[in-house]
Amino acid sequence: MSAVSTPVRRPRPRREESASPLLLGHGRLPRVFAGTALTVLAVVWLLPFLWAVATSLQSEQDVMKSGLSPFKGAFTLAAYRQILDRGNVPTWAFNSVLIAVLVTALTVAVSTLAAYGFSRGTFRGKRALLAVTVAAIMVPPQLLIVPLFEQMTTFHLVDTYAAVILPQVVAPMMVFILKRFFDGIPRELEDAARIDGASELRVFWSIVLPLSRPIVSAVSIFVFIGAWNNFMWPFVVTNDPDLMTLPVGLATVKDAYGIQYAGSMASALLSAAPLIVMFLLFQRRIVNSVATTGLGGG
Repeated sequence: MSAVSTPVRRPRPRREESASPLLLGHGRLPRVFAGTALTVLAVVWLLPFLWAVATSLQSEQDVMKSGLSPFKGAFTLAAYRQILDRGNVPTWAFNSVLIAVLVTALTVAVSTLAAYGFSRGTFRGKRALLAVTVAAIMVPPQLLIVPLFEQMTTFHLVDTYAAVILPQVVAPMMVFILKRFFDGIPRELEDAARIDGASELRVFWSIVLPLSRPIVSAVSIFVFIGAWNNFMWPFVVTNDPDLMTLPVGLATVKDAYGIQYAGSMASALLSAAPLIVMFLLFQRRIVNSVATTGLGGG
């Protein structure tokens, strides 16, 4: 009599839990908690900005009234009209755009080439030069103002676009960030291109750069914002009003007429307006670049 074979029950594969962006776990309560926390943080961040907008849209007399409310009088554009009448805002805005774009282009070009050399190159003194580059990150920019100004004076570059642009091109932090990203690119792709007869520059241009678009985009964004907001160096190296950037020009107008709270807020908003518009237009690309490269703490 043949034994009846008992069917073997195979364990069901465990269903993978759906990925969740929250780090607090799954369920409704963590989502509500995270949403509430993000809403509170957004309000805290937006409150000073809204206060500045409300202050800039009032007269100086209304702003000086006692009280904690930011709405102390009728809205007016008098502060913006005074700034536009007293200063050459279109010229300063053009200078800011030109300098920020050139600084970004030159910094990205120099930093990517230097980072690729540190990542793939083999030359004498590589470790020492990389150590100097990393050490330069810890040097405060304020310490370099005097020697850089003396250097610009020696080369007769004071009150020129070159004096404002060239010192900002050297960015050790960006070189280090790009170098770390290049280290993670598989070398097999480059070796295959070299076997096909591609030169080193061709490998860098056709293989490495296309794979590095996220990090290059993030670096470009950071460099552009830094160049646009840079106040100290353009203020030191330029005396000609026609060469001033927007932050420097608006500061000179504000200081020339004493403390004016509405005017100060209007100047700050005019200086930040292009960056705000750029973020609103390219926010998806900006967020994706920062998230992909891991520079946002992810």
